[in-house]
Amino acid sequence: MANRRDVLKASTVPLLFVGARAVAQIPVRDAASQEESCGQPLLEWPRGIEGQRKADMGDGRFLNPILAGDYPDPSVLKDGDDYYMTHSSFDAAPGLLIWHSRDLVNWGPLEPALDKPLGTGFAVDIAKHDGRYFIYIPFMRAPWSKGLADFANIFVIHAPSMRGPWSKPVDLKIGGLIDPGHVLGEDGHRYLFFNGGKRVRLTADGLATAGPIEDAYTAWKYPDDWIAEAYSPEGPKLFRRGDYFYLVNAVGGTAGPPTGHMIVAARSKTIHGPWESCPHNPIQRTRSASERWWSRGHATCVEGPGGNWFMVYHGFENGYQTLGRQTLLEPIEWTADGWFRAVGGDLSKPLRKPGGQAVPNGLPHSSIFNKADMGRLWSLYASAPDDAESVRFEPGALILAGKGRSAADGTVLTQQVGDRSFEITVELALRGESEGGLLLFFNNRLFLGMGIDGKRMTSYRGGKASYWPEPAPPSRHIHMRIVNDRQIVTFYYSLDDKEWTRHGVRSQVTGYNANTIDDLLSLRPALFASGAGEVSFRRFVYRAL
Repeated sequence: MANRRDVLKASTVPLLFVGARAVAQIPVRDAASQEESCGQPLLEWPRGIEGQRKADMGDGRFLNPILAGDYPDPSVLKDGDDYYMTHSSFDAAPGLLIWHSRDLVNWGPLEPALDKPLGTGFAVDIAKHDGRYFIYIPFMRAPWSKGLADFANIFVIHAPSMRGPWSKPVDLKIGGLIDPGHVLGEDGHRYLFFNGGKRVRLTADGLATAGPIEDAYTAWKYPDDWIAEAYSPEGPKLFRRGDYFYLVNAVGGTAGPPTGHMIVAARSKTIHGPWESCPHNPIQRTRSASERWWSRGHATCVEGPGGNWFMVYHGFENGYQTLGRQTLLEPIEWTADGWFRAVGGDLSKPLRKPGGQAVPNGLPHSSIFNKADMGRLWSLYASAPDDAESVRFEPGALILAGKGRSAADGTVLTQQVGDRSFEITVELALRGESEGGLLLFFNNRLFLGMGIDGKRMTSYRGGKASYWPEPAPPSRHIHMRIVNDRQIVTFYYSLDDKEWTRHGVRSQVTGYNANTIDDLLSLRPALFASGAGEVSFRRFVYRAL
């Protein structure tokens, strides 16, 4: 299978055009206006930095997600009392932001491990061996990639600490496979398992292969009448407990129908198999579209601070697929016969925390723009390694060099968010022949927002310039604001940051998701610059509503 998304077919979602224009105050919802979400009572999350929702309820319980926003394919490493996690970062540069926790609920960002991706990177695995740390990375060939031998290629980076410094990517010369899972066998050799039941032995230093690619296992197959996207066995994560090695797979596809993606397990007393499928597979699966969390899969099993075990995996939030695949935590229990079961029940309800010490959680999304924010807060979208030169910093300002002719092919800088409702504001000024603006950006085929070129404002919807001629005054300096109120999006602009004009068109963005555009990303705040000049951005402000 060439790509886990090959089986999806795109669909389009019509949007409502509204032609009102007025001077307006930004609406803010109060608690009394909360409604049911997807047929479920909306249980409010605790609020953290900038009003962002957070998991820790402060009373010994937590409410999923543990990382709100598009943090898919989690790989977790337990290292003494510390836990480290990273996720698929795809085309983002820098990528592979490392998160740190001591209780599996509160996570603080460290630094990105991958300065310059070689292609589209996803579904990595973290490992520690002989005191050194490794991240095994599949790179899919991107339009800007150079020197990648196959459509999918396995590399590794390594470091003396999870805080780095990380090496440059080392080519393992493995082509055509994705989703590496590292394990140390009972024979003392290191192995990588892959999608589709494949395996290879590694050298002792973990930086090269020591044998051929071979067939190793067959993932459990669900009944044919189940509604899933595709069989697509992927994401093998392996660990050893007691007398057994356990192999945890994702099957059923990654998005598509909400009941498709699922977690299955197998075990063997030797790393060489045979692998016995769990008698109560699937370990976890969304069984109804009425559940809060859809398409749950790609799990890492980890022992928690108190000795109990947990699965960390991803899922789409019902009604908010625009936020991408968010990171979830669910307890598991070990049965007398040596298997494990998911025991979290309804993940829309609070669960007991694992224990352990809480680290400072999350990070602010507001930015006065400094280089330290790159990779932790901001990242370039779909950019070749040399494109890093298109971003530079001045005191209190970020300067984006333009390219292309519009937001679709310009320089785009994005950041993750995980709130159902939020507003973003930025000040921008044009330098030279350029266009710049503020967007909610899924990918270069699907986005919406505003851009100015000094002569007019261009309104973007559905990944292209809209017909709507917004009568904004011609200006090379402007303040822009976007409010996303439960997926109803409103634009505002101001020349003085005091009197704000509401844009004449509102948008409904529920359809800006993976199943519409056949890409596993999320709708996120973005800045863009196009043309031959530059755009200066100042004072980006984020506020959850």
